[in-house]
Amino acid sequence: MKARQLFAPLVLLASTLGLLGCAPQARSADQSAVHREGIEWSDIWITDGGETNLPRVLLIGDSITRMYYPQVADKLSGKASVSRLSTSKSVGDDMLLKEVALVLQEYHWDVIHFNNGLHGWDYSEDEFRRAYPKFIATIQKYAPRAKLICATSTSVYADSSLTQLSPKTQRVIERNKIAVAAATAKQIPIDDIFALTEGHSEYWSGDTVHPSDKGVAAESAQVANSIAPLLSK
Repeated sequence: MKARQLFAPLVLLASTLGLLGCAPQARSADQSAVHREGIEWSDIWITDGGETNLPRVLLIGDSITRMYYPQVADKLSGKASVSRLSTSKSVGDDMLLKEVALVLQEYHWDVIHFNNGLHGWDYSEDEFRRAYPKFIATIQKYAPRAKLICATSTSVYADSSLTQLSPKTQRVIERNKIAVAAATAKQIPIDDIFALTEGHSEYWSGDTVHPSDKGVAAESAQVANSIAPLLSK
């Protein structure tokens, strides 16, 4: 597989965005404060960076997306050229929108499968609700002809025994409702990964958040199956 990878530290990415005229700007009084994590990261992987006669697919998400990406790409091999934008940024942070704009402007995209919800815990659900439509609007602005799929986020367990869910899962449920409502309003289909994995503790690794090998297999199969029908339309 021909691929070009850009692992973008925050400083490098900010510099790149500045060249595109997207340097950070002062936030207005009615905007929420930006909440950043101790480590912020962005991982962009573009397959067939030169040319391809296959439809281009982009997966937008986090480290879970990065984990199931290789199997999704394999399952769609010969049908699509699959790339990814994995990031720690949450809706509510304008830098997420700038990262999305940076990648979407580089190529024509035929299908975009997107997810956000397991980062940015310092943003309230009200802030998440206000910000999520901007996330969708940015995707539609820079990839106006792409077919979109909105994916739900998965549960978080309380500890490595995987016997009890973390209270964060209730927040995930609320964020999923927000994401589904925003996507449905734009007639965007839903890939309900939360429902796929709910009640299957064997789909999680001991770190309480990321999928096990079984989880990666299950999630990648559903993601690929959600994308495949859109490639022929």
